[in-house]
Amino acid sequence: MKLSARYDLSSFFARAASSAERQVRSKEKKLAKHSLGWIGMGRMGYPMAERLLKAGHSVAIWNRTRAKAEPLAKKGGRIVDQPSQLAGQDIVFTMVSTSSDLEQVYFGANGLVAGTAGSHPKILVDCSSIGIEQSEAIRARLKQLGCEFVSAPVSGNGKCVKAGKLSSVASGPKAAFDEVQPYLAAIAASGVAYVGDGELARVCKIAHNVFLGVVVQNLAEITVLAQKAGVPRHAFLDFMNASVLGSTFTKYKSNALVNLDWTTTFTPALLRKDLDLGLEAARDLDVAMPVTAATREALQSHFGAATLKPDPSAYLDKDFAALLETVALASGIKLAPENVPMPTGLEGEG
Repeated sequence: MKLSARYDLSSFFARAASSAERQVRSKEKKLAKHSLGWIGMGRMGYPMAERLLKAGHSVAIWNRTRAKAEPLAKKGGRIVDQPSQLAGQDIVFTMVSTSSDLEQVYFGANGLVAGTAGSHPKILVDCSSIGIEQSEAIRARLKQLGCEFVSAPVSGNGKCVKAGKLSSVASGPKAAFDEVQPYLAAIAASGVAYVGDGELARVCKIAHNVFLGVVVQNLAEITVLAQKAGVPRHAFLDFMNASVLGSTFTKYKSNALVNLDWTTTFTPALLRKDLDLGLEAARDLDVAMPVTAATREALQSHFGAATLKPDPSAYLDKDFAALLETVALASGIKLAPENVPMPTGLEGEG
């Protein structure tokens, strides 16, 4: 009886292991059934596409400057010469700077869907930050061509992508989202939230970046306030990051604010664009956003302060955290690097 029970238990575990293996193989088969394309090799697009390759997916890649994409060829990526050469892929992701860029790579000469109807990708997934109306217009044009469109903007920077701390919010047809969700999960390891149909993801992303602008502006202001009172920036930010108000964002920006490292993750111009999109949405929806309006004008002063620099354009291409210098200028103090290494929380690579 005991022998029989032991045999039955062994059989149970064997069947369970076999079932688990079948589930894994089924999942792998499901993930492998789509051919993927990627457009955009900027600060975000490159590491996002790289995560798909690291997850074992085959990805065909186009970028305006081919040299920026070529390193991914060594990691399994297939580089193509025109967006139209991705038309045969099942799913194509885009990560570009503006709605004009997106329209160009979709509908322009040698564009992704500029060819013969019926030879287009089944689903297009856009991870860029663009306006609601522009996205609606693009969605309508794609629908006429028989292409599903999923809006999937992300939260984080290139370092977040590499550390596995990127998140995404998505909207569009639910069936299309369900097909692309496994790939988005590989890119945005912190989580992918589906919020509904149409452009609701764009609304969420605009709201997100409005908060980003408000937080960084106020963080700069209170950091300068503490410094002018005599508190070193690194000590103040250590306190803030350990408090209930600390966040992933305040922690990974602390090194920049302490050591005046303006290596670009996001430019002031892009932040201003998103604040403007937020205020435009607020007008359309009749929502009062006085703090956002004040933040937008405070950010505008950074563009004026840039004219005091030897190369204003180059300065404005630096990271938006450099607005700390504008707050300091308006407060009558001159900043210097404190040369205190500050952990960002993004050191590990996912």
